[in-house]
Amino acid sequence: MALKIINSVLILVAVLMGLKQGWAMFSNKPEMVEMFSKWNFTKTALMINGAVTIVAALLILFPKTFVFGNFLMAAGILLIICLHLLDKDLRGVAIELPFLLLNLIIIYLQYPNFRTA
Repeated sequence: MALKIINSVLILVAVLMGLKQGWAMFSNKPEMVEMFSKWNFTKTALMINGAVTIVAALLILFPKTFVFGNFLMAAGILLIICLHLLDKDLRGVAIELPFLLLNLIIIYLQYPNFRTA
């Protein structure tokens, strides 16, 4: 039961972070525009990336789309990690890596089912 509660908290953190970062991208926050513009992302591409991140975060909340939402969010984080690696920015990679691992851990722990048998 404790593991299910911990997993639920991890899911909540991942969803809230996804919504926060997705909204920052979708609304073209200056820090996001600055970061993604060095990789030649247009404002439209950044908005699309933000919308995908928001959708991924919301998909995590539902059992039937849980794995797909986590996969989609992990793919977005992996994209950012790869772009940081192209710039040889290991600090940027180090910042993103815990978020990638969070999604992988949540997938491993699976969707918490609190129903008793």
